[in-house]
Amino acid sequence: MTVFRTPQIVLFTRDIERATAFYSTAGFDEVFRTPATGTPIHVDLALDGYRIGLATEESTRGDHGLDPVVEGQRAAVVLWTDDTPAGYAHLIGLGATPVKPPEPWLETLLIAWVQDPDGHLIQVVQRTTA
Repeated sequence: MTVFRTPQIVLFTRDIERATAFYSTAGFDEVFRTPATGTPIHVDLALDGYRIGLATEESTRGDHGLDPVVEGQRAAVVLWTDDTPAGYAHLIGLGATPVKPPEPWLETLLIAWVQDPDGHLIQVVQRTTA
């Protein structure tokens, strides 16, 4: 028996409008927002069946009594592509901060790293051999 389904990651942010705009421009589609009008406290975005949730630091503290970490390299979003250099350049053009340019890894992958506007790592990766 499978207990779980539909996994996703939630990233904590201090500026949910900026984070939503960044991921939307990167190709994610908004699929959920609360509240529906005004500044949201939570937004879900989807790309190719995968969801990323964005939750405000304030809401996570106030609504759930948690202590979210909103600084540092605490998670990585992995985006597969057919062209790592183009994907890396595209994200930088959207406002991501370069971390590591494309380089081979494990003799079968080409990977690059950027940080989104909140400092979350994004790994851009392509398979170079089967």
